[in-house]
Amino acid sequence: MLPDTSFFVELERRVWQALADGDVEADMNLLDPRFVGVYASGFASREDHAGQLADGPSVKDFSIHDPRLLPLAADTAILSYRATFTRPGKSDAASVQTMYVSSIWCQRGASWVNVFSQDTPASEASP
Repeated sequence: MLPDTSFFVELERRVWQALADGDVEADMNLLDPRFVGVYASGFASREDHAGQLADGPSVKDFSIHDPRLLPLAADTAILSYRATFTRPGKSDAASVQTMYVSSIWCQRGASWVNVFSQDTPASEASP
């Protein structure tokens, strides 16, 4: 049976925490070797995703809102949510960024890995 939404939110939180901690190893361990990211800047591999940490953390703080889980198979689900975050060196309310994220998680043996993620910047009219 597929775990519940909170399980996948925790997995996603670990990815964000790796970005906040600048932890390349944790980030790589959470992503499938064939990971594909789709971002405003283009496509990214697992190495590209972890590469953003070369100079340290890429996120200062973050929060996950309105999670929605769509089961795709007994071992696969897509988690969609709204994320708010700030980058290092930013602290005022105007520097908070918002985006909508959809991540596909697949079970590989006893572990779950992120195989796909798409980030969509929120428009100014978004909540």
